Amino acid sequence: MKKKTLALLLALVMALSLLAGCGNKNDTPAPTPDTPPADTQTPDTPDEPTEPAEPAPSETTPGGDLPRTETLYFAGQQWGTVNSWSPIGSNQNNAMAVTGKAAGSRTLMFETLYMYNPLDGSLTGLLADGDYQWNADQTEMTVKIKPAAKWSDGTPVTANDVKRTFDIGVQVGNGTGTGFGAYIEEIVAQDDSTVVIKAAKNDAGQAKNPLKILDFLSATLIAQAAWIDTMAARNNNDSVSILNDAGDDVVWSGPYTKYYSDDQKVVLIRDDNYWGQDASMWGKLPVPKYIAHTIYADNPAGENALKAGEVDVCQQFIGNIQDLWLKDGLPISTFYQEAPYGMCLTMPTAWYNMNIPVLAENPALRKAIAMAVDYDSIIANAMTNQSPSFADVPRSLMNPTDGEQALYNHDAVKDLQWVGNDIEGAKALLDEAGLVDSDGDGIREWNGEKISLNACCPNGWTDWQASMEIVAAAGEKIGVEITTSFPEWSIYQTVFTQPGQTEYQIFMYSPEAATPSNPWQRANQFLGKEYVGVENNWSGNWGQYVNEEADELILKIPTTTDTNELKDIYTKLVEIYLTEVPSFSLMYRPDQFHAVNESVWTNFPSADDGRNIPPMMCTDGYGIAALYDLELVG
Repeated sequence: MKKKTLALLLALVMALSLLAGCGNKNDTPAPTPDTPPADTQTPDTPDEPTEPAEPAPSETTPGGDLPRTETLYFAGQQWGTVNSWSPIGSNQNNAMAVTGKAAGSRTLMFETLYMYNPLDGSLTGLLADGDYQWNADQTEMTVKIKPAAKWSDGTPVTANDVKRTFDIGVQVGNGTGTGFGAYIEEIVAQDDSTVVIKAAKNDAGQAKNPLKILDFLSATLIAQAAWIDTMAARNNNDSVSILNDAGDDVVWSGPYTKYYSDDQKVVLIRDDNYWGQDASMWGKLPVPKYIAHTIYADNPAGENALKAGEVDVCQQFIGNIQDLWLKDGLPISTFYQEAPYGMCLTMPTAWYNMNIPVLAENPALRKAIAMAVDYDSIIANAMTNQSPSFADVPRSLMNPTDGEQALYNHDAVKDLQWVGNDIEGAKALLDEAGLVDSDGDGIREWNGEKISLNACCPNGWTDWQASMEIVAAAGEKIGVEITTSFPEWSIYQTVFTQPGQTEYQIFMYSPEAATPSNPWQRANQFLGKEYVGVENNWSGNWGQYVNEEADELILKIPTTTDTNELKDIYTKLVEIYLTEVPSFSLMYRPDQFHAVNESVWTNFPSADDGRNIPPMMCTDGYGIAALYDLELVG
């Protein structure tokens, strides 16, 4: 019997115990919601344990309990208190409302032109009406805006909103500006419904990178031009002030809006006037009235809440997740029936900080540490085998998908690839480079100083923390002192994104997963120099590595159409990466873990259901389609 069938056998019983509500209580008087809630319902206590009770009307107070049968609870996305609701700013720490990425932006409150689907690489129009159109030489793209698309204040979404979103991003240097400003010359509002995206050109008059314009379509959360103007004016058009604006008065286009947030939880409420119920889009509203995320201290707390049915959708690593249904009999399931249970599209990576001289000047040290790490231990213990090994999929710049793996010559670089735990090989490499322990204390020296480094990742991200402990253990085995440090995410994100930082020396972050521009984008993130020196850098090359040959090759990829030539370029880039080792991936990992508890809600997407909805947490890219199909158990 399949795990989902087993899970659903228990779901009805568990639902009865949860109907009274699992929202966190808050003793502090709650603020008035930004949008007054429509009539809400809360369930009666069931008299009989045979079928769910019908919900009875009641009022919901922001900050108090939420009707369980109207609320979809999340874990693993929001860490720490929300700083801002502005889609234009930086350091918002607002995972549920302001998360933009080419692999599929979170479009609960703000929306993108298109939705990306990693299952098939497709782009489906959201604010956009129909397919985008390139001109003959791919230097201009035309996008139409859906006539039905409206802002929460009732005004239409227009081409000028897209233009203003891009222009303000370039002006203030936010993620949109730094990620796309080098590739888009300008965006023109040809008329209210017609957007023309003009590509930046190289010296030959070709578009610098048509692939990045595709990323713009699925990554950029569009803001209302009128609101941007108001917000910029109150900040005297000062970039720093704009980036830090709280955005409490923001106008949105998505199906949900802010309802309540504090240091315990974040709640969004459905906008029942949402334009997407038009026949040109979804034709209906999403099913849950509330989207809620309790702010858990760490992964174990979120896991326990998932097991208890207090969380419906969990985006965090859970070790041996199969035990939850095979041994514990819980109504929990994942997208795939078998390991690795999720789509392994990305590669959490340890980045070397090139602002640290001993790392910048010693590629032998960088490679030795990478060779010594026991990746099989990371995969078996930190990942509980929810990842293919580096023996199964040798390391390169590519994710494990067949399409990316076919883009380089495996035989040409096999002598450079390593599977890990090669302690003797790492020691020999260090000895040859003259990095030796001259005073007999067990720690090698460079320029008369002991080689002492830290290895950092966010606190509470347990699979990453376990991985960095294994990196530290590898250092000890080869005579390099590596100590671990796990700052809170709210702090961590403000440090690793700054180009001159020296606080974190080996630190973890993930490159892009599957996107319209990959694997070009990932190669650029690992080896390209365009992000070097960029403040507030969420785009790539966080270690500040520069290699001119690699950069020249990266620049060729977007305009190369010959498949053999493209394969040669990618092969050379893999060779440079495995030789220079500016970073090293620790595992292959699902872009989203997407574990669901079906004790209250069911009909979540799965690989075999024929709906082509990706396992993207019911919120990201085309994954948001799941919210329109959810059903209550029973």
